[in-house]
This record gives sequence, structure tokens and C-alpha cells, in this order.
Amino acid sequence: MQNILDAILAGDTAKEDFAHLDLPEAYRAVTVHKDEQGMFEGLESRDKDPRKSLHVEDVALPELGPGEAFVAVMASAINYNTVWTSIFEPVSTFGFLERYGRVSPLGKRHDLPYHVVGSDLSGVVLKTGAGVHLWHPGDEVVAHCLSVELESPDGHNDTMLDPEQRIWGFETNFGGLAHIALVKSNQLMPKPGHLTWEEAASPGLVNSTAYRQLVGRNGAGMKQGDNVLIWGASGGLGGFATQYAINGGATPVCVVSNDEKADICRAMGAELIINRSEAAYKFWKDENTQDPKEWRRFGKDIRELTGGEDVDIVFEHPGRETFGASVFAARKGGTIVTCASTSGYMHQYDNRYLWMNLKRIVGSHFANYRESYEANRLIAKGMIHPTLSRTYGLDEVGQAALDVQQNRHQGKVGVLCLAPQEGLGVRDQELRGKHEAAINRFRGV
Repeated sequence: MQNILDAILAGDTAKEDFAHLDLPEAYRAVTVHKDEQGMFEGLESRDKDPRKSLHVEDVALPELGPGEAFVAVMASAINYNTVWTSIFEPVSTFGFLERYGRVSPLGKRHDLPYHVVGSDLSGVVLKTGAGVHLWHPGDEVVAHCLSVELESPDGHNDTMLDPEQRIWGFETNFGGLAHIALVKSNQLMPKPGHLTWEEAASPGLVNSTAYRQLVGRNGAGMKQGDNVLIWGASGGLGGFATQYAINGGATPVCVVSNDEKADICRAMGAELIINRSEAAYKFWKDENTQDPKEWRRFGKDIRELTGGEDVDIVFEHPGRETFGASVFAARKGGTIVTCASTSGYMHQYDNRYLWMNLKRIVGSHFANYRESYEANRLIAKGMIHPTLSRTYGLDEVGQAALDVQQNRHQGKVGVLCLAPQEGLGVRDQELRGKHEAAINRFRGV
């Protein structure tokens, strides 16, 4: 891999020279092992430790198929799907790989006794398969995580509806937490030139998810003047939602867990903040019973901030813990748009507040290629800013996943793969200055 890294770091390597680089037979990657699927049986989710299940090891370079590309991964990031993979919840991802293996001979490559994880990357194209014309060795890229076959008519209006739609690095093998990744060429997008490798890698999954969920016509379709309740509004997903609300002329009502996270939201431009730790909401009386009085108290706190208005949209991703309150809090005719369910996916709510008040629950899952491209374009133009709370090395990925599992982060958690240090990869110095000013403002510097 040193020859590849040297070519990238040189900065003046001709693109045609990248096409002639020797690729290794094996590469370094973060994996989970099929024979360890039962290692956490009997433990509560919070007691399952990703540091025990995530391995950093050498794996064989797979065969490159038509329409695919090898990318030298300079940096990646941790998403909650990596946490799920590492603790084998809600199901083991090896079931996804087995099913993919039955689709086609190329799909069979993914059905292995190990799973290379990770759904984000920034890096450099090394080699492309037959039929790839838009991308070439030497191109600096980021990747969105939609892997889709598009052989069925169902996916052609919205690729997320394709029956063979998968999340790369979660439902496929050969993900981004590695020195080399295998992607479909239609996952690739231009790397924003003003960002470092680790910054460019961090927004892919969560930025595209937030865009579709809140802005896109397939999600909530946010418009100017909307009040938008955003759970975890300073985090990896919520932080992008907060920026989209402000940029789109909406008013975010930001729910956070401490004063530091509240300050981050204010620095983004949000004014309406609920510190749930100070409010001490107890939406659940016990494991099986929610407390509508607490929903009403929450709704009253929202109206005190908005001048008596309920929220038009609830940007919902915690899931079980908050979903009943989210359905209650939306205005009559409002929308609860949901993904992720990081606190549990078995949601409970009082349906009277939904049906009698004509509210909608909209499921939203990642984004199609067009939505991902639009979200990446806004970052490339310096209109949306990725925020990193911390960057780890590849060998520390278990600790990085644990930090995300335990909600110790405030933005995204980055991972250096081939990049030897933070701060590399910036090409556009003028836009870089504007980005740094925004990030310093977010951090209160």
C-alpha cells in the first residue's frame, strides 16, 4: 500500500500513473467475524462492547466486477450502522451477506466468514471495472452508501425502492473502514476540494439521510416558515438537519442533552433550544408504559419557545424512547419523519393523536443517488458544513464505535485509514477559509 499512499501524498502524480499502480493481494480492514455472532448473547445492548467484536486485520482483495471501482480510502467515519453491526443488533449482518450471495455470481463475493464494515469514505480511485466511463484512476472522490442493482422497474423513479437496494458496508461487504474499498461506480461523487480527507469522509451517510428525510420530496418536504423539532440537534444526523432547517428558512426547535450541545446549535444559528436533561422528561413510567402527562409538558415547552405554535415537522431518529412524544408534539396535519431508531425500533404511540389530528408518519431511509449528489453539492459549495467531534486511527476503531454507541460525540466521529495524519487533502484554500470560520463559530472559537 505504500506505493499507493506515496502517489496520493505527492500531490502531482499524473492520473494516468494511478492506472499503473500495482494493487496488493490483501489490504487492511475492519471486520466482524461470522463465528462470533453469539458473543454478546444475554447482554443488554448498552453492555455489548464493540471493542471486542471489531477486528483490524488483512483481508483478500476481491474481484473487481463490471460497473465497480476500487478506491484507496484515505479516511472513513463511524455511523450507527457500524455500531449495530459490531453488536449484532437488531440482526447479524451476515444474514444480509448470505442473501446477497444468492443474487448473482458477483453477489457471491460478499458472502464471506468476515464482514468488512463502514459506510463512508473519501479517497482516490485506483481502478475501474468494465463499463465505467465517468470515473478514472486518480480521481478524488467521496462515496454515498446506496448499493443498487436497478434491474427491476421498481427502482427507477426512486432507487431507494429497488428490491435489491442495500446499504454499502452494512448490507454488503468490502466497506469503507479499510485501506481499499469496493464500490459501485454510481456511488462516487467528487470530493469537496476545501475539506480534509477526514472531513470529506464524515458527512456521506448522515448528510444524505438528513437531506432526504427533511428537505427532499420523498421525506418531509420542509418549506420556509416551518417549525421543525430536531432530536439530537447537534449530533451527526441532527446537526445536518439543523443546518438544513436554518438554510431553508425554517425554524429549528433543537433538543439536546447538555449545555455544550445547546451552544453548538446556537452557533449554527438556532435560537430555540430544549435541554432535555434540565427538563428531565420521563416519557416512560416503566418499560411498558408511557406517560402522556410528560408528552403534554413537552408540548407546552415547545409552544413557549415558538410563540404558541406546534411544530410542523418532527425530525425523529431516537425511536422507541421519544416516538410517542414526537407523534403527540406534531401539529394537526403535521409530519413525523423517522429513521434509525437508535434507542429501539419497536415504537409505541397513541394512535388517537395521529388519526384524529390527520398527522402523517413518513419512513425515510438513506437517500437515492440524486439526493446524495444534491447534499454533497451543498457541502462542496460551502453551504453545509460537516462537523467532526474527534478523529481516530484505523486501529482505534473499536473505541470510536464505543463512543458513538454511548453518545459521547457531538458531530461525526472520523477514522483515518491511509491518511497518515489529520489535515491533509485540502485543494481549495479560498473556500477553506470560509469553512474554517463556520466551524470555529460552531465550536465557539
